[in-house]
Amino acid sequence: MCRRSSPLLPLLLALLGRPDPAPAEHCDLQPVTAEPPITLFYTTSTVLRGCVSNSSTLASHEVHVLSIQWSKTPVPMLNVSITPRDDDCTRPAALILQCTQCLASITLPCQNLLIHTDASLRPKVQGKELPKDAKGHLLEWVQRTYGGITSYSELKDPQRIHLQLGENSNSPQNCIPQKDFDATPHLEAEVLFREVKGCTSSSAQSARAAHIVQLLHKPSLPITEVKLTLNCPRQQQNNQILLLQGPANLTWLLMLNNCSLQFLASGTYKILHFPMDPRKGELLPDTEQGLIAKAFEKNYSIIASYSVIPISPHITLNIHEREVPKKLPVGPTSSAPSPDDVSSSLLFTLSPWKCTDDTMEIVIARSNLEPIKDVVNITLRDISCQAEKNATHFMLHTLLSHCGTSLENHGHANNELVLSLSKGSVLRSVRVAFQCPIPRELFLRLFPTAAFKAPQTELEVNKEVFVQASMHLEDYPADLQLKECYLMAPGMEPLLLVQGNKAQSSSVAMLEEPPSNRARKVWRFRFTYTVPEGRHVPFSATLKCKAGLQNNTIFEKVLEVKVKDVWRLPNNQGLGLSAVLGITFGAFLIGALLTAGLWYIYSHTRPISKLQPVSTTAPASESSSTNHSIGSTQSTPCSTSSMA
Repeated sequence: MCRRSSPLLPLLLALLGRPDPAPAEHCDLQPVTAEPPITLFYTTSTVLRGCVSNSSTLASHEVHVLSIQWSKTPVPMLNVSITPRDDDCTRPAALILQCTQCLASITLPCQNLLIHTDASLRPKVQGKELPKDAKGHLLEWVQRTYGGITSYSELKDPQRIHLQLGENSNSPQNCIPQKDFDATPHLEAEVLFREVKGCTSSSAQSARAAHIVQLLHKPSLPITEVKLTLNCPRQQQNNQILLLQGPANLTWLLMLNNCSLQFLASGTYKILHFPMDPRKGELLPDTEQGLIAKAFEKNYSIIASYSVIPISPHITLNIHEREVPKKLPVGPTSSAPSPDDVSSSLLFTLSPWKCTDDTMEIVIARSNLEPIKDVVNITLRDISCQAEKNATHFMLHTLLSHCGTSLENHGHANNELVLSLSKGSVLRSVRVAFQCPIPRELFLRLFPTAAFKAPQTELEVNKEVFVQASMHLEDYPADLQLKECYLMAPGMEPLLLVQGNKAQSSSVAMLEEPPSNRARKVWRFRFTYTVPEGRHVPFSATLKCKAGLQNNTIFEKVLEVKVKDVWRLPNNQGLGLSAVLGITFGAFLIGALLTAGLWYIYSHTRPISKLQPVSTTAPASESSSTNHSIGSTQSTPCSTSSMA
């Protein structure tokens, strides 16, 4: 419903020192029930409910509990990464993940981590099913099972969760959940915002649309910089504007990927990848209707999206390619949508595709395909690229150079999902074309051989390993170079491997770069990791690389790797091979020396008579005496012969 602004509003705003949004027609925001025009993610350490305690310090394990809620379906894949404190895996830990009907990926460097979950894990890791009596009484079950709780976090719509292990003896004695709990420093999550609203002016005469992001200021969070990554469609029309409203002391660091839209920002802003100093923004209204009126004032009569989120250090906003209607629908359509329309709409809502600079991964839960029904198989444009399937998911992984993927449009990989539908004996297919955004960031991979296939996250001591750093960057400048790469391990000085595209150690060698197209740059080198004599071999290490331009624009990537020592048994249990060989050689040497010493003593203390041969011409009496002596020292048969 639309209405006119109150005539007193401009006067009140002037008295308060706020900008006048101008008397303009505006609308009541309503939730966007159709396919959202944007996808918005933000990072936060504030959870719905949470707590910490020291009750686990005297128990057998430190225990971390994650309870996940979803506001609506489809349920995306959840990625959980776990990092031990100070690279120390000696303290046993347990993770309890309650995530009903979701697919989860858990990255864990410690082999002694116990997992209890009701989620479907991919890839398969050893875990235990969450018992039925834990549902509805999760904390009571954990307390009863382990005798203590280190941390509890309740989250809504997370995409990624980073959990830092460790206990704090200064925490409260009991874990009592509190609302809007700050889980810093042990947890950080990337959350999908699903409460997008929109509205349209009743006098709208064009398709000029506005996207508004408003940050809720929280004094307890001293955030003064927000990095916002904005991804736009490849054929974007210059008829959209982005309004960014936040605290006046906030600086927006904007990374624009394929974007040419206009924007207004409060505070100050800086566009990354451009040599520019921070610029002063505008004083934007801090009310819903004030921001809408500002958009209308700029002649953008459609509020395509309005998002209100907590203040966050990192935000990702994807604007989707679609035709924005001039007015929101006011009633049901005259005809039911076709199966093809349902399939396209559902898949674009799911957005199950995820790309790196050279790979594409698609994961779709079967439960999310229920509106389509009868899906028996999924392929890409090249039908030989079929998705793997199990009881719960369809999964497909391929290189961007395979399966008919096109990279004609910079920043996106184009392909088609082909859904095979079976109804009775009739088999038909539905084709849905899609674009997978390729992140404009640095990627870092570790390989065991110079073939650069099958990347790994394991670094073996005293063995050559091959590193590839790459990034997809449209028309990358000629001065783009690998600034530096170095290896960091706990308790050791950082080891500089590469600087300015040049090797910095005798154990490092730069390799010939593969042919690069104008949209992808690749660097390769090899090195051998050695541990100084007498130093402890760490369980893990961090490989960190930076690429950049001469204008000081830096792309940075960190890769956590597990250090493998062939002389060390898993979990450091028992003696290593080097110790066993050392003990064996020592025992052999001691035995040889002892034998030589005994032989020396024996040879130098033997009777003189045994050292001289017996003469055959001796007199009979001497011979008799000699035989008697011999007979007295030998066995009985010899004595009998002498007497005879």
